[in-house]
Amino acid sequence: MKNKNLNARDDAKAISHFLPTVDTPPVDWIVAPGLTEYEDALAFMDQRVDMISRGEATECIWLVEHPSLYTAGTSADDSDLTQPDRFPVFKTGRGGQYTYHGPGQRVAYAMLDLNRREKDVRRYVIALEDWLIASLDKFNIRGERRTDRVGVWVQRPDRPAPTGMIAEDKIAALGIRLRKWVSFHGISINVEPELAHFEGIVPCGVREHGVTSLVDLGLPVTMEDCDIAMKEAFQEVFGPVE
Repeated sequence: MKNKNLNARDDAKAISHFLPTVDTPPVDWIVAPGLTEYEDALAFMDQRVDMISRGEATECIWLVEHPSLYTAGTSADDSDLTQPDRFPVFKTGRGGQYTYHGPGQRVAYAMLDLNRREKDVRRYVIALEDWLIASLDKFNIRGERRTDRVGVWVQRPDRPAPTGMIAEDKIAALGIRLRKWVSFHGISINVEPELAHFEGIVPCGVREHGVTSLVDLGLPVTMEDCDIAMKEAFQEVFGPVE
């Protein structure tokens, strides 16, 4: 059954490119071991973004896992935090609403200089979505964007929705912030998080759809597998890394 919410942009298959327009070094690709405290992640991003702005550091993708926590973006509605005492809650300057981070979820913080690429926030967001979609495609998972809600979604024909439409679950999220046209915050993919932990919030303010992960979809994927796919897909969209 075709989902009636699809439109031309939703169903687009072409992967965009958001490459540097000037000569620039490869993006620094860093994978953090273990769990990274959220306060430490904020401090790292603040420092790195300032250094990139001053020309003292290269662009950076930083892959982390966090202990269980909720974050509130600039559009967060307090009523969407349904279990405020379940995990620590951090207010953050990124765009978007409430989201969950925790073990089994890969978070990729993208500190990219749009001065060297393209000063177009919409195009940048589409490129991040394309990075996620291309990463999922490495596992033969069709990720799709929706114009009426953020993130990347998968259809679940095995689980019809009450409306009779095909159910959809969110598998990846994004939220960004810019300072002097240098980005920070970024994206996340659910590899094998505890999906029940999303129940303490209304993820990204969307009540009528669920949340899934690669493992929930039946794929025996490890975090290392996800990292390899993300690295390959990133280079297809944004260019070389080191």
